[in-house]
Amino acid sequence: MDIRQLKAFIAVFEERSITLAAQRLFLAQPTLSVTIRQLEGALGVKLFERLPRGVAVSEEARLLYPQARRLVAQAEALARMFRQKHDCLPLTIGVEVEVGRRQLEHFLAMTAQASAAILLNVREGCAGDARLAAEDSRCEDELFVALWEEDFVLAVPSSHPLAGGERVEMAELSDSDWITCPENSAHQRLLDLHGAVAPGLALAAQASSLRLAAHMVAAGLGLALLPASLLSGNDALAAIPLAGATLSRRVGLCYAAQAQDLPALQALLAYLSAAAHKGKEADKP
Repeated sequence: MDIRQLKAFIAVFEERSITLAAQRLFLAQPTLSVTIRQLEGALGVKLFERLPRGVAVSEEARLLYPQARRLVAQAEALARMFRQKHDCLPLTIGVEVEVGRRQLEHFLAMTAQASAAILLNVREGCAGDARLAAEDSRCEDELFVALWEEDFVLAVPSSHPLAGGERVEMAELSDSDWITCPENSAHQRLLDLHGAVAPGLALAAQASSLRLAAHMVAAGLGLALLPASLLSGNDALAAIPLAGATLSRRVGLCYAAQAQDLPALQALLAYLSAAAHKGKEADKP
């Protein structure tokens, strides 16, 4: 007994006719009759009785019908499951911890819109077929597609006297405690931005990442210069723009040249290119 025989049985049972069932299954009548006899032989029962017009169903056929429908449905569902898996476009994306929550969520939404076939695997850190990261942290041989640009701002606790201010001069912060991130790729540029308060950095607290620095600021351990996105949505922190010269960073997708051969990445890059072009067109006067 196999699925082909069960499908033949279901068609004859529902049509009550060998002729109509054969037409439904695109089979010759003799072929369908042989298939039904094979099923009857396997089960050891008589399922149909030929009549001058059509067939009559036996009690055994009535018992078999719901079971046959269930087995055929399960077999078809199993086949669909593996076909869908075969049709998926797997893509592993690494996410640097320095990326803001809203940036990450927006990027993941764009990835889902790029193709319904993309099967996404998101991992933390420098991993995967491509990664979402700041441009200055990309490897030397990686390609880069910019998605956002943002300024560094002064991060202070929401209870700090400067919280709520429109802008702040770095010279006003000479007596402040600081938090720095020596391991971050933007550290040297941030030192230049500190300018007159740089000598005080010798006693600054340190964090291994900008995200951890944000938590340290919220805990009242000092002030820090951080990307605006890392402060977004955190009620314990306030972001104050810097007066005069500031520092910005670009966040985007880093990937090796050979990764462009992946169909999922091709779909994502095409979508990002189209979205960027559409954005430029919308900015035109």
